[in-house]
Amino acid sequence: MAPINFPYFQACASGVRTCRQLLARNGALKPISLQIQQLGSCRCGSSAWWAVRSGNRFQHVFCKNYYVELRSSPSSVTERVQIQGTDVGDSRCTEEQIILKKLYSYSSYQDIFKLVHSLESFSDTMVATAFQRVCDIQLENSTLKNPQEVVENDTFQSLCFQLEQETQNLSDASLVNSLNALIKLRVDPCSTLIARLVSESQERLDRGQMSIRDLCVLGEGIFSLEGPSSIILERVTERIHSTEVKDWKADEMAMVYRILCLAVEQKDKFQDLLNSMHYFTIRQVPQFDGRLTSTVLNSLVALDQAQALPLVIKLCKHSVRHVPHFTDGELVNVLEAFIHFGHHDQFFTEALERHVSKHAFTMSPNAVSKVMQYCHKKHILSKPIFDAVAESFVYNADNFTTSQIAEQIVPFGKLNYLPPCAASLFRKLERILSAQFDQFQLHTLLNLLHACTLIQRYPLNFLAKVFSPYFLQQLQAEAPSLEKLTLSQLTQLFLTVKLECPSYMGPLLLPKYRVRSFLTPGHALESLADPRLYYRVRAGLIDLLGAQMYFASQVLTPFCYTLDVEIRFDEEGFILPAKRFEEVSKRLALCIDDRKRFCANSHNLLGREAFKQRQLRLLGYEVVQIPFYEFEPLSGRSEIVKYLHKKIFPNSYRLSW
Repeated sequence: MAPINFPYFQACASGVRTCRQLLARNGALKPISLQIQQLGSCRCGSSAWWAVRSGNRFQHVFCKNYYVELRSSPSSVTERVQIQGTDVGDSRCTEEQIILKKLYSYSSYQDIFKLVHSLESFSDTMVATAFQRVCDIQLENSTLKNPQEVVENDTFQSLCFQLEQETQNLSDASLVNSLNALIKLRVDPCSTLIARLVSESQERLDRGQMSIRDLCVLGEGIFSLEGPSSIILERVTERIHSTEVKDWKADEMAMVYRILCLAVEQKDKFQDLLNSMHYFTIRQVPQFDGRLTSTVLNSLVALDQAQALPLVIKLCKHSVRHVPHFTDGELVNVLEAFIHFGHHDQFFTEALERHVSKHAFTMSPNAVSKVMQYCHKKHILSKPIFDAVAESFVYNADNFTTSQIAEQIVPFGKLNYLPPCAASLFRKLERILSAQFDQFQLHTLLNLLHACTLIQRYPLNFLAKVFSPYFLQQLQAEAPSLEKLTLSQLTQLFLTVKLECPSYMGPLLLPKYRVRSFLTPGHALESLADPRLYYRVRAGLIDLLGAQMYFASQVLTPFCYTLDVEIRFDEEGFILPAKRFEEVSKRLALCIDDRKRFCANSHNLLGREAFKQRQLRLLGYEVVQIPFYEFEPLSGRSEIVKYLHKKIFPNSYRLSW
């Protein structure tokens, strides 16, 4: 096919400018779809005429015929990684590849259109790549920047017109990539251009001539145009289903995973395909770069492929080497997979520590929030991560959303950690809450304030608003029957005010919003002791005290807390029977702290457990902690008794009986 002669292209672009100027005099500029329809319908012989109404007369603007052929090329926009890696000095590097590399080097759509306008000829691959690059540049966090400016650009409109005339002569890759990019750039879906591209794609799909890559790009474009219920999208997935999975390359496998996510409503129809893909993907994981690793993990989450756990684990382990090179979006996808499938990898955490320590100030707020969510969910107290996030929060928090603020601060309370810059951190948080209090979601705000109290950062300036009937009625309006967790948090805030903040003079929580016990299945603010550890301690107490009657287990206090073990003493320090309520002078609360009450691989108590023990002391209990890391190494019966005696009676000798 003949290349484009650019003097004709420039004449057409000039005509577009003249037409737009005339239209601007008489009102708003018509949508691109109407202009394209006019161009297509007015073409006759060797010249085209655009008719523009001006009052009661027409002004005719002559434009050179733009009906020339595009040069087809087998290259695809989806192969941009390989194209970018081509050495310009290599003799095998064609002029087209040099131009494609230039397109990928530009960071503004104006530069791209300037390059296109300066060329004497260009191929269909160049056109598709130009559209795709403009789309990539204009899309920011899934939001399209200045779409109107792009579609009104003269060069863009001229390229669209050329594409419409040469639809049947395009290669499959150029056809589907152009369609995909134009849809994302919000070209009128009812325009002749989009209609012709969709029609031509559908015809080629029916003929079964498209490759896996082209099918996936087409499916993505059709999904953006028609949604998940599209008949064409269903036929794309059926065509993919009919091919041999074992023949797919690593990047093609990732593309299919992604397209199946778009057709998630049909998941049951192709579960057997997914199972086959899982089997072959495990072998391909070593070939994956960071982008493919992130794409497949994100797809497994979207498709909820719990049965693919071996693949998930292998991908998670493989992701360790790519942590320094992940984009923020890719890192978010990987962390989401770790959270969703409940996986934890020490080497990944170490790599994440190094990455966040270096880049916390430049990472996107969403990525930082996801890192903190990962640490929170997995109970990972990583001081390098928490310190770096705290410092970046002080300087960058003004750019965060309210949910991102909560996601970054709550883990500090939940994991019971104060960073070195705690003073600056909470001063910043207080300023934000003062300015944006009403912008927070109510449950998000309550969770944030509760987390602050866990580490003794009391939000006294805001508790009056939280305890007000107006706030509580709004909270109840969101969920007519308030969850036990919400009521428990409110009750703990109330106890905090009574026990730790005597200077607070504002309203208190109404009795109807208080709970009687913080121990609730599911989302509890305290937990029962591990049965195995508890029974070992119980046997040791019987040996030490002589009988089970001298201590009580799982005792619910009047202050909502449940004690693992309670021992009562009289004024002279003698132990009273557990059922004896009179003459009690001292109460000892034994906290049997197993592994789940601590941060992962740490001796640092979780915030809720440290908070409970602190408040029990303020309520008059003598708190004795029996942590797993001290008790589990004890082997013999005598060792256990000696250990418990030292804990309970630190200043007395063992009595024999």
